[in-house]
Amino acid sequence: MNTWTSHAFEDSLEVLLRLSAALASRREDQLESVIRVAAERGDPDAIEEVILQSYLFLGYPIALNGMARWRAVHGASSGEHVAVERDMWLQRGEEVCGAVYGGQYERLLANIRGLHPDMECWIIEEGYGKVLARPGLSLQQRELCIVAQLVVLDVPRQLYSHLRGALNVGATESAVESALQVGLEYAHEGARERARGTWASVRRRKVDSLLTDRAKT
Repeated sequence: MNTWTSHAFEDSLEVLLRLSAALASRREDQLESVIRVAAERGDPDAIEEVILQSYLFLGYPIALNGMARWRAVHGASSGEHVAVERDMWLQRGEEVCGAVYGGQYERLLANIRGLHPDMECWIIEEGYGKVLARPGLSLQQRELCIVAQLVVLDVPRQLYSHLRGALNVGATESAVESALQVGLEYAHEGARERARGTWASVRRRKVDSLLTDRAKT
């Protein structure tokens, strides 16, 4: 899969999207191919951020395996440990999660709290405060990479949230569409159909929201 056809992104961002999708595919051949291209074309620090954040969605085993394969090709880390006081995680997490979910933020928290209160704390502090608020990638880049990954994982509900989240943090509809297309290349057929349907729902909601706003003016 060294011949890539998407021209919607700068090459460096496409590397990150394909790495995200390849990690989620759990296909060793795909991951190996993407990592070798990433070593030639990508920014090492950004690549490592994508692998680090993947543990939120794929778990430590996949993230550790991905980092090990990256090390085998690229060598020692070029980055430094990002030290952040733990008491800042909650504040950063609230800010980042609020940006991603927009007007649905409070509803999200209530829904997660209803599942289990500890999960609410973990998602805000660990997911958004510790990981997704890290420097090294913009929030737009992180959300687009998450979109590509969730397409492959075939989790429509979470994909819906992060498709909207990417738009909420400033990604264009074209950029989100292209990130989706990258993920589709690594997903199985059933996941592709559901992802397309999920994106169609997001776009319909966006149009309905615009029409409602216009009707109020």
